[in-house]
Amino acid sequence: MKLIATLLMITSAFAAEQSGFDKATLEAYLRHVELWVPGVGVKIDDAKDSKELPGFLDVTIHLSYNSTTLPDQHYYMSKDGKKIFRADVYDINKSPFQATIDKLNVVGAPSLGPANAPVTIVVFSDFQCPMCKQEAEVIHKEITTAFPTQVRIYFRDFPLESLHNWARPAAVAGRCVYKLNPAAFWDYHDWIYENQTYIGLDNLNSKLQEFATAKGIDGMQLARCIESKATDPEVKGSMAVGTSLSINSTPTIFVNGRRIEGAAPWENLQALIKLEIDHQSKAAALTSKDDSCCTVTIPKLVK
Repeated sequence: MKLIATLLMITSAFAAEQSGFDKATLEAYLRHVELWVPGVGVKIDDAKDSKELPGFLDVTIHLSYNSTTLPDQHYYMSKDGKKIFRADVYDINKSPFQATIDKLNVVGAPSLGPANAPVTIVVFSDFQCPMCKQEAEVIHKEITTAFPTQVRIYFRDFPLESLHNWARPAAVAGRCVYKLNPAAFWDYHDWIYENQTYIGLDNLNSKLQEFATAKGIDGMQLARCIESKATDPEVKGSMAVGTSLSINSTPTIFVNGRRIEGAAPWENLQALIKLEIDHQSKAAALTSKDDSCCTVTIPKLVK
């Protein structure tokens, strides 16, 4: 089995090499096209046969700037290495957003709503982000009131550390609250956004103790969890999911895999949710449709 895997790797690498694929040439070309400044670090993976688009190669490019990891860039390349392009590839037998859905890992994420809801919303947010504060009320209050049984919401941390100095500590604290009392997470979610303008890196811990006291959470346990960064791996994992989806702003919301960037007005989000509910209902009806309408039955004396 190992020999087969090794041979496949060698074959794939040989195919890419034979294609005329040259990393230095590709980097120089993309720097020119995309206007990446000299300080942007570029690391290009080996080209691989594309699973989504047979006959082409997949090329993933990792970018960084000032020690900050930037969203990966994905390109398709012709086998001869002369043509590159970016595109969405759809399989009409699957959701048009299946590739995104496959990456939306929500294991262990705080959630609201029934598990069998026809609409799943995944929110990537930053507790220090003003636009996230604006969207938080829509996500937690409007949606759960209008669609109590039809939507399941998952919250994923994506603190923008280069812009917000207390966003990651607040994310760690939020996961600590969830760890100590899962039901209290959404109280924390609402509280921190409501008090966002009164919180800073200098008073975050004292404010968190005020929250713990008000909600009956053990302040000492919460402080230990925050100080030891016990939940930082969970925050890091959530950020990794966001990075794999090329998220670079918050809030970023996924409605059954459909991406929405920025604070979406409630009217727009409500219309989209209704559209998704209707679509899922029709899809389910088609899947379970009785095919007797399309079957010719020959009359017989004895069945």
